[in-house]
Amino acid sequence: MDILNKFGSTVGSLSQEDPDKARRFLLAGYRLQEKRLTLFPDKKLPSSGKYVAKVVMQNIIDALAKPEKSAMVSIFVPGELLAAAGLTPYSVEALSCFIAGTRCEQTFLRKTEEEGFPETMCSYHRVFLGAALNGIVPKPKCMVYTNLACDGNMMTFPYLKQNYEVPGFYIDVPYEKNQESIEYVAKQLRELKRFLEDVTGRKITDEAVKKAVDNSRKAADNYEKQLLLRKDHDITSTLTNELYALFMCHLLAGTESSIKYTQMLYDDVKNAPKSDGFHVLWMHTMPFLQDAVKDVFNYSDRIHISASDFIADGFRKMHFDDPYEAMAEKMVNCIYNGSIDQRIEESKELAKTVAADGSILFTHWGCKNTIGASSLIKKSLEEAGIPTMILDGDGCNPANASDGQISTRLQAFVEMLGHE
Repeated sequence: MDILNKFGSTVGSLSQEDPDKARRFLLAGYRLQEKRLTLFPDKKLPSSGKYVAKVVMQNIIDALAKPEKSAMVSIFVPGELLAAAGLTPYSVEALSCFIAGTRCEQTFLRKTEEEGFPETMCSYHRVFLGAALNGIVPKPKCMVYTNLACDGNMMTFPYLKQNYEVPGFYIDVPYEKNQESIEYVAKQLRELKRFLEDVTGRKITDEAVKKAVDNSRKAADNYEKQLLLRKDHDITSTLTNELYALFMCHLLAGTESSIKYTQMLYDDVKNAPKSDGFHVLWMHTMPFLQDAVKDVFNYSDRIHISASDFIADGFRKMHFDDPYEAMAEKMVNCIYNGSIDQRIEESKELAKTVAADGSILFTHWGCKNTIGASSLIKKSLEEAGIPTMILDGDGCNPANASDGQISTRLQAFVEMLGHE
């Protein structure tokens, strides 16, 4: 048994006997990793990759170590308001990825099964629920969630709100993408500001909200600039680092860290040498733990993830001057809201921007939204001349996927791109 597996086994065992001790042990591991990232950063990665790894690690440490200053959120909750409130946000997906990354997810998956949650439920939510019910995830200051875009939110958050007995706020995002929907969501976000003031006991100024939204605008501009260079330049990356970008456009949206990361990313891409490798548009979340996928993409100079629809959508431009309407616009127009047609059209444009040779749609276990639309997405993109592979798997539970099958299919896809 290697060190990581042994660490995960220890956390899992401790969580059933002494959850507080298990959390301290888990935090000690994360703090050691943070020091390693500072003292011995991955030399293969560009500056932006090294930077984002440290920022994300610190976010998770703060969330677990200072629960009285943390908010449990779903991934599409506007990070700008949490930043203005001075709270550390952590999401189901974020914490589940870190738990899975330390190889202790199976203990928590078993816990949710014992509680009667269906195996077909998204594994991010099942890991998170199990960790919360085992006591690894401490009671947060509050929770904020939305129906966008995962149906698991409507099971996980109400259940834990009752279990933790903490104040919670729900944001309802209508299916229709119009001005009325934006105004409806903006009204809720103004109420969310008052809710956060009540929870924290601190005034959130209009200036703080505007600054956070302006920070997001700057980050979005930086991200778009680097996308426009991707057809000719590729940086070295890993699936884990691609996943970290989700933190910067959602959980840490509105922070100075998000601006710094996107500026560094732009500089890295601008200064990267031209490459003859294949450009891929990645759709949905990243299976960063799946060895067969890592073997193909990590540090590769043959094939590159030049863009991700999930991340590009998170760095969506906001056009309204009013900060609440700007945040609402981003939520309402999210590609995971409403008709699948928008997601398809924006993916085509994204593929065109980075001159993608093909696309991969990752159909994560339990994600009915993406799985149900996968055939239509593939058909539409291929009609537009973009070879597309549907890759079945699990973003945080490697046991739900076959490395052998994935490896064979990915290698065949890469070879096919070489003959296009």
